[in-house]
Amino acid sequence: MKEKGVLIVDDARFVRNKLKQIIEKLPSVKVVGEASNGEEAVSLYKDLKPDLVTMDLVMPNIDGIKAIEKIMNFDEKANILVVSAMGQEASVLEATEKGAKDFIKKPFKGDQVSKVIERLLRN
Repeated sequence: MKEKGVLIVDDARFVRNKLKQIIEKLPSVKVVGEASNGEEAVSLYKDLKPDLVTMDLVMPNIDGIKAIEKIMNFDEKANILVVSAMGQEASVLEATEKGAKDFIKKPFKGDQVSKVIERLLRN
C-alpha cells in the first residue's frame, strides 16, 4: 500500500507536535509538512499534494476557512479535516460548507484522531 501523506496546519507548535505524534503511529501514514498559518497551508498543499490536511480555523494571515476555500479551488478532491477548539461551531459549519470532510474538537484524544484520519484516508 502506498504511503499516505498528511499536512498539519495549526498556529500552535504543541498542537502540531501532538498531531504529528498521533499520525506517525498510523500504519503507512506520514506527516509530509507543517504550516503555522493559512497562507503556508495553501502553498504547501500545492507543493506537496498531501492525501489529507488537518486544518486549524483560527490562525494569523489567512484563517482556516479561507485556506480551505483556496485549497478546494485548487483541488476539489482535497481531503480536509478541521481540528478546532470548542465554541467554533459556526466556523466548523462554514468549513464543512466550503468542503472540509470532518472535524475534531480540541482538546482531542489520540484514538479519536487516529480513527477519523484512518477513515478519511480509506475513502
